[in-house]
This record gives sequence, C-alpha cells and structure tokens, in this order.
Amino acid sequence: MMSKLLQSVALAASMMVATSAVQAQELKIGFVNSERVLREANLAKAAQIKLEAEFGKREKDLRDLEAKLRGAAEKLEKDAPTLSEAERGRRQRDLVEQDRDLQRRKREWQEDLTQRKNEELSAVVEKANKVIKQIFDNEKYDLILQDAIHFSPRVDITKKVIDTLNAQK
Repeated sequence: MMSKLLQSVALAASMMVATSAVQAQELKIGFVNSERVLREANLAKAAQIKLEAEFGKREKDLRDLEAKLRGAAEKLEKDAPTLSEAERGRRQRDLVEQDRDLQRRKREWQEDLTQRKNEELSAVVEKANKVIKQIFDNEKYDLILQDAIHFSPRVDITKKVIDTLNAQK
C-alpha cells in the first residue's frame, strides 16, 4: 500500500515537472492577413494594373456598345408610332439580337477577366507563401496562421511579409 502511494506521488511529481517544462518552452506564433497582403503588396498592385490594361479596352467597348444599343432602343420607342408594323418588328428583332450578342460578349469578358485574375492572384499567393515559409524558417516560428477570426497585433507579421515581398525584384 505504501509503495502504491509512493508511486502515485512520484507520478504526480514527474507530471508536474513535465508540465513546467512545456510551459517554459514558449510557442512562437505568427499571423498573416492574406487579404491585406493581396491588397497592399506591390506585386498585387502590379497584377491589378496589368489586368486593367489587358481588359480595360474590352470593358470600354462593351460600355460603348451598351450605350449605342440603349440609344437605338430609345430611337425605336420614339419612332414606333410612325413606323409600319413590319419595320417596327424588324427593328425590335434587330435590337433583341444585338442585346443577346452584347450579353454574350459581357459574359465572355467576365469569364476571361475572372480566369486571368485567378492566375495573377495565384502567382502572388505563391510568392507570398514562399516569403512566409522563409520567415518561418529564419525566425524559428512554431506556427504561422493565415486568416484567423481574432488575433493579437503582437503576433501579426503581415507587414513583414508585405515588406519582404516588396523588397524582392
């Protein structure tokens, strides 16, 4: 009975020592706000400018075509009382066909833009992840999180990631 009591005391003492050792080793944790990286890093800004240059003309052409179609619809509405039934029907069919074409072109533009935006952002994310891994290794972090609900500013390394990305050429 006495030996069981001594074993229990020894076990409790060793558990307390182990718990103290774990508490003595502090975890080094970092947090990266990916949304902020994608908004503030020069690489992300350059990707946005590149996309605007690549898709801006098409967007302007679509807006111009839409305005032209709206003008033609207003003209038809204004001229409708003086037009023959056949002419009014022909113009309406033309407008419907032009509107279908415009909607198709808008969809294609949106799909192309989304695909290119995903390509550009994935390249930025890939480079940011490499920088995060580099910081993790160099500064001996135990854990780096991305996108947390709550975090303390003392663990936020987002600025460090952005600065490192901006320093790269």
